[in-house]
Amino acid sequence: MRISTKGRYALRLMLDLATNHTGEPIRLKDVAKRQEISEKYLEQIISILNKAGYVKSIRGPQGGYLLKREPEEYTVGMILRLTEGSLAPVECVENENDSCSRREGCVTVTLWKQLNDAINGVVDHVTLEDLVNWQTNKADEYFI
Repeated sequence: MRISTKGRYALRLMLDLATNHTGEPIRLKDVAKRQEISEKYLEQIISILNKAGYVKSIRGPQGGYLLKREPEEYTVGMILRLTEGSLAPVECVENENDSCSRREGCVTVTLWKQLNDAINGVVDHVTLEDLVNWQTNKADEYFI
C-alpha cells in the first residue's frame, strides 16, 4: 500500500486547518504557502473535503475554509479513505465476498487480514488532534 500525494496533502491540509484554527476562515493561498503545495492542487483536494462535509467554505474577501468539526472528531483513516479509497493491502481482504477461487485454501489471506487490521488500527485511532499535539511537541523539542 502506498499513499498518494492526494492523500498526504489532504492530511497536511486538514492538519494546517486544525493547527491554525482561530475561528477565522483560513485562505487556501496561506495553506499552500505554509505547506509548500501548489494552490491549484489544494483547490482540487479542498473540493473533495468540502463535498464530504469535512470543511466549511466561507466566500468573500475575508473568506477561506474552516473545519466543520473539532479536530478530535476526524481520524486519519477518514481523511485517507476519502482521498485514497480503500486502504486494504489486497483486494481479497477489502471485500469479504471476494470471488477469489483460491480463498478457501489460501494461507496468505491470514497475513493480509493481519496487515489490514494493523493499518486500520493505526489510522482509525489517530485523530487530527493527535497530529496537532505531535506537531506541537516536535516544535517544543526543536526549540529546547
